[in-house]
Amino acid sequence: MRLRFAAPTGWIALSTLLFSLNASAGIEQQLSQCAAKQDKLDRLICYDKLAAKVGNKPQASSHVAPVSKPAPAPQPKPAPQAAAVVASTPAAAEASFGKVYKEEKAELDKINLTVVSIRKNPHGALTITFDNGQVWKQNDSRRYKLKTGEKVYIEKGALGSFLLGKEDTNATIRVKRID
Repeated sequence: MRLRFAAPTGWIALSTLLFSLNASAGIEQQLSQCAAKQDKLDRLICYDKLAAKVGNKPQASSHVAPVSKPAPAPQPKPAPQAAAVVASTPAAAEASFGKVYKEEKAELDKINLTVVSIRKNPHGALTITFDNGQVWKQNDSRRYKLKTGEKVYIEKGALGSFLLGKEDTNATIRVKRID
């Protein structure tokens, strides 16, 4: 008696298992067909159509008792697709390989100012106030002759430093902005 009731349930479970395996094999086959397409847009459209088909189907497992099925073996990705991506790189990318592009900056490299006042600290370093209200302090210990009313420039130096100089002399001093 036990065998008589087990047989119909077994057939139902077996048919459900075969149906679900066949459906997943069909989806895997369609996925591999989509992956084989070379054109990116065609491949995307193929994946979208497949996703719409899968999303619209009612799930059979909600109506039938769950049956354990073996996990599908992972399929390797097709190698021709990877080669196609490498082959489709534009020649312009090769031509610009290794070039360093400098960005055009709107920053100033040099400003011209007029000295309003000069003070010396006990060590002989200058503190200079300019006509635009900026105050700069000498960073090095070099002697530099400067008078009130003279026109000077401050330009960018190496490693973020600034140099103060006059147009008629070749000498400069390192300065740092205070205010």
